[in-house]
Amino acid sequence: MSTPHKSSVFGQTQRPNEEWLSRALPEKAIAPDLPIVDPHVHFWHHKSGYKYFVEEFARDASESGHNIEATVFIECNAFYRADGPEHLKCIGETEFAAGMGAMAESRKYTSVHAAAGIVGFADLTIGERVAETLHAHLDAANGRLKGIRQRAKWDPDPIVRGPTGADRAGLYLEPAFGNGIDMLTSMGLVFEASIFHPQIPDVTALARAHPDASVVLIHSGSPVGHSSYAGKEDETHAHWLASMRELAGCPNVSIKMGGLLMCLGNFDFTTESTPPTSAHLAELWRPYIEPCVELFGAQRCMAASNFPVEKAGCTYGAIWNTFKRITAGCSDDEKASIFSGTAKRVYQLDYGTAV
Repeated sequence: MSTPHKSSVFGQTQRPNEEWLSRALPEKAIAPDLPIVDPHVHFWHHKSGYKYFVEEFARDASESGHNIEATVFIECNAFYRADGPEHLKCIGETEFAAGMGAMAESRKYTSVHAAAGIVGFADLTIGERVAETLHAHLDAANGRLKGIRQRAKWDPDPIVRGPTGADRAGLYLEPAFGNGIDMLTSMGLVFEASIFHPQIPDVTALARAHPDASVVLIHSGSPVGHSSYAGKEDETHAHWLASMRELAGCPNVSIKMGGLLMCLGNFDFTTESTPPTSAHLAELWRPYIEPCVELFGAQRCMAASNFPVEKAGCTYGAIWNTFKRITAGCSDDEKASIFSGTAKRVYQLDYGTAV
């Protein structure tokens, strides 16, 4: 097992090294017919110059050998409008994501219903203007808008916090944010919570204060294992587990599992000669996946790829084999929930069956 990494590479989006990824040991898809809805995929033209659109995703999905039926697009600061009011610039991303969905539906590149759902960005703290932002998203999404993500990731360690973290602690506890959550909920939209593991209690407080809100905690609660958290795995796991156990008491919270590569940092793709096998990833991730299913139940858990972010360190096929290895002891009904059913229900997806 690799040791936790201390550099600033982890916690930040990296351009995938295709040559290095090509060194991955071939793996056949486990349970290749099991339907999968991937609820966490980004499309973007990254600042590094790396482009990941429907065509690039289609290649990953096809080569994986897994039965990917649909995906949910998650906001990632892509293609904001260059002009106009600040609170409406984010609508450009939803317009872009809807376009990606339309490209997928043409079947030119893939049979996957990519971006069948869209989770956009809105600053929920801006008062009455929130409504204008949300309505504009709905108009731009052409029926695909399912929720909003506003990141509240904050840590006193600037390397952990990174360039996309929140500018202050406690965002989800602010009264203005609570008002925004109520507006979001009144429109039938999901809220996606993005935090580091020390902030899980903030999500618990938010869910308790707004019991009608549908809250999704992403990336298994983002347990941190790099930088100032390196070498503290036992302490981090104990803290994470206690916080997740408390959060599980909120019936309005679901968990999006995965997204662990860049926060845990316990596989150092900058030094390893080959990408990890799914068996290796299962060993590294099992302590943060199995408890989610045990605490929240399969009906509130969904497996997610976090692609192409995780592509910096592993292949798309390995991600899904990893989840299938970890959930091998689950019943068929539980697997159906984890790999597609929970995502369909939470995001209210209605896309038919891939052809």
